[in-house]
Amino acid sequence: MHTFIKIRGFRILAISTLFFALSPSSLVFAQTPASLEPKLAIILNSGDASVSLIDMPTRKVMKTVAVGKEPHHLMMTPDQKTLLIANAAGNDVVLMNPVNGELTGKIPNIIDPYQIGYSPNHKWFIANGNRLDRVDIYSADGANLKLAKTLKLAKTPSHIAFTADSKIAFITLQDSSELAAIDLDTQTLLWKIPTAKVPAGLWMTPGDQYLLVGITGEDNVQVIDWKNRKEVKRIFTGKGAHNFRPLGDKKHVFVSNRIASTISLINMQTLEKVGDITGLPAGPDDMEITPDGKTMWVTFRFSKKVGVIDIPSMKLMTVIPVGKSPHGVFFYPRASWE
Repeated sequence: MHTFIKIRGFRILAISTLFFALSPSSLVFAQTPASLEPKLAIILNSGDASVSLIDMPTRKVMKTVAVGKEPHHLMMTPDQKTLLIANAAGNDVVLMNPVNGELTGKIPNIIDPYQIGYSPNHKWFIANGNRLDRVDIYSADGANLKLAKTLKLAKTPSHIAFTADSKIAFITLQDSSELAAIDLDTQTLLWKIPTAKVPAGLWMTPGDQYLLVGITGEDNVQVIDWKNRKEVKRIFTGKGAHNFRPLGDKKHVFVSNRIASTISLINMQTLEKVGDITGLPAGPDDMEITPDGKTMWVTFRFSKKVGVIDIPSMKLMTVIPVGKSPHGVFFYPRASWE
């Protein structure tokens, strides 16, 4: 029988698998030199066609920059020099300096890029057309993209995950409640399987064993054995289970529950929920962790705010007003994704 303890309202298993019981040296994150601590947080305001630039030490918005219609997601180029901001309704990708927030260029004619992602080998770049029911696969050389194939995938392609060998890309189809697998070498659909209602975020567990799917239309994370195309179990987290951010210890992953306004922590080895962060503003969505592992920044889609959570205590420390429907959050450097 498991014993639970409670730390500031955070109910956790009193066993050594959680980082609370680990020694500081095994906490995943090495001490980060002050010179390498991120100074600028970049928040995408998808409802305002803008980006909020936040000074992280003072936690104040320094500037709001217009970038294009419906910026939802963002990611770094493989060389870690340029931030890509995908404007879904603007049909382009804006280039930004991730250190100072200066706009440096634009990639036009990237159609409806709601969600974007590079394959682990950086050979492929995928743009999910959430609004137009299409997935565009590009051959990639950094920010130089060449369209290889457009696949029609109904309905509402959403989030992306890859196998470690970059052979397969997985796409959630929100409005048809399906999971699709794409062969990247041939740019063809391998298969589709049904999921629970409104699948969104995806995360691959270590060793490419299982896919975790945030079931936004329900209250759980669906665990899928993708090799055998079957459900393993459902981990009940909270209403509107949506997106993932790994803690960085190769054991635990956070999942945001947008409707419940909570964030849950899942043990990827036992496939169990081990705690919840509560008392949050409405609509927690995307998450990012500072390189020292001490704080997690979270966008609150329904609250026009971004929050800063103290990870050791699992307590919300600060909320910062930003623009309408804040979605993606980024700063550089950031903690490991492992």
